[in-house]
Amino acid sequence: MNDTLQITLPDGSVREVARGTTPADIAAAIGLGLAKAAIAARVDGELRDITRPLDHDAQLALVTSRDEKDALELARHDYAHVLAEAVQSLFPGTQITFGPATDDGFYYDFAPKERPFTEEDLPAIEAEMRRIIAADKPLRREVWTREQLIERWKQQGETFKAEWAAELPDDEELTVYWSGGDWLDMCRGPHLASTGKLDPQAFKLTRVSGAYWRGDQKNAMLSRIYGTGWLNKKQLDAHLHMLEEAAKRDHRKIGQEMDLFHLQSEAQGSVFWHPNGYIIWRELEAYMRRRLDAGGYAEVKTPQLMDARQWEQSGHWGKYRENMFVVPDEIPNTEDDAAIFSGTADLMALKPMNCPAHVLIFRQGIKSYRDLPIRMAEFGCCHRNEPHGALHGIMRVRQFTQDDAHIFVREDQLVEEVAKFIDLLDTVYKDLGFENYAIKLALRPDKRFGSEEMWDWSEQSLRDAVAATGRNTEQFGWEELPGEGAFYAPKLEFHLTDAIGRTWQVGTIQTDTVLPERLDASYVGEDGERHRPIMLHRAILGSFERFIGILIEHHAGRFPLWLAPVQAVVATIVSDADDYAREVAAKLAAAGIRVETDLRNEKINYKVREHSVAKVPALLVVGKREAEEGTIAVRRLGSERQEVVKLDDIVAALVAEAKAPDLAR
Repeated sequence: MNDTLQITLPDGSVREVARGTTPADIAAAIGLGLAKAAIAARVDGELRDITRPLDHDAQLALVTSRDEKDALELARHDYAHVLAEAVQSLFPGTQITFGPATDDGFYYDFAPKERPFTEEDLPAIEAEMRRIIAADKPLRREVWTREQLIERWKQQGETFKAEWAAELPDDEELTVYWSGGDWLDMCRGPHLASTGKLDPQAFKLTRVSGAYWRGDQKNAMLSRIYGTGWLNKKQLDAHLHMLEEAAKRDHRKIGQEMDLFHLQSEAQGSVFWHPNGYIIWRELEAYMRRRLDAGGYAEVKTPQLMDARQWEQSGHWGKYRENMFVVPDEIPNTEDDAAIFSGTADLMALKPMNCPAHVLIFRQGIKSYRDLPIRMAEFGCCHRNEPHGALHGIMRVRQFTQDDAHIFVREDQLVEEVAKFIDLLDTVYKDLGFENYAIKLALRPDKRFGSEEMWDWSEQSLRDAVAATGRNTEQFGWEELPGEGAFYAPKLEFHLTDAIGRTWQVGTIQTDTVLPERLDASYVGEDGERHRPIMLHRAILGSFERFIGILIEHHAGRFPLWLAPVQAVVATIVSDADDYAREVAAKLAAAGIRVETDLRNEKINYKVREHSVAKVPALLVVGKREAEEGTIAVRRLGSERQEVVKLDDIVAALVAEAKAPDLAR
């Protein structure tokens, strides 16, 4: 074993150091500024503690707070550990379980000794966390044996940790992290060098909820404490401001104010669309249908119920069965799928997706290589048995309608067809008010169908398609996501950024060679032989329900005129103007404007406030003078300004503005 190591830095320079040297030592040797700034290291690409000794020749990159993604992940991980230490300090006898970082913070699950935690406990816990951070306790990594871990947890009465330690893989290196010399947790790491590296003003505990041990409702109920954590107070304040703005834009609140939809327990996970909400749906659907028609798609409609054997053949039964609604809902009493599909059971399942049915349509009749590509679209109603706790307004439901399509192509057509889809998607998003989106390539998961050669080819084809559009750049947030592809194919994901900076994963396109093989789809090639088509699964909106929820929150209910359910209200100041108000409304309606009249005997300021809450884009106020002169006092939503115009002028202006983006050009 060599006593010296060759450490290669990002600039290509090589440093010869003694075995056991830490990245912190190398940072100090480079310069005092870097020594202070470095918070972790990437060793051969793996994120590690800055104080973990090096034990082999390696590529080394030092991580600072400028590497925000890594820095935030480290900080949030540390905040979770500090939270656990604080809770056990304040509430002796509390057992700890798991505490991961999340997209905007962290949480930790606890088994309290006496009572579940409540939000009244959070201020005291925050104060104790700040005390631990101020103590600047070193965070030190140690490798333990399984026996040491189990014995330690049993001695401390940590039954949940002991259970988990006993089940860890035999070949896994088991590590703990000490906070100072008096508290530890089982953790893979990495961590910052000490608790003092955290900003005590850059976190906030946000809420408490229940959670089952290991996510199984048969297990013990735990108390989960959530927090948000950042690198500095400025980032925290910006995030809290965004949360306040998000609460104002909550689609459930605005949906009620605008009378768009409601949800109730008699149909959990399904939406009751009111007339106003369904107008938005219909306008969006009509717009998408025009875009698809122009893009060469043929629209189809497929059954809701299909034989379970079809889902078994497609592979969805084995991978997705727990999320499917089965008819009858009692599956035969057997653990053997072969027995279920022997032909004696009469099992049907509501479709959770449209793709197998589209393959069955493709298989009708002989297809030639000249027929491809075939673009098959469906606004397909699907059902997925989402857990009750995962349901959220119209954003996460059990019954939803996808703007789904499948494109059957030859291998030589794939890159061009994916590039065309990206261009179409770009147009749709911009038409709907989303200027910014990121493109991510989700790569092969651990559990998957298909050969390695197929995955290599599919992943590279998607890379080439994005490159062909010029969008594989930092401007479009281009990134590759290892392990996040579907079980049958890699996929491109499209993440929208909304008006307050939140991101939403919406569109997707996936290359699939597995399903055509499993369902025996083929076309006759130029050589006269049968060939398998490549199947592209793609969506732009994702689901109408979720996308409308995103639109509501993005626009804060203030839809562009073409999507607004009520585009104008004609409101009277005095009853003498009622007949004129009806005349105005009739003329607008005849021109295609969705208009209502408000002839109530109420003060005009009251009417203005009420219709502003309902997010009506144009309020047309008429009184005796307007009736005599044939004019309208126009007040636009969000403006205090009022403009008096001729009736014909406002009709023409609203008609022009009310055209959908694809019709306005």
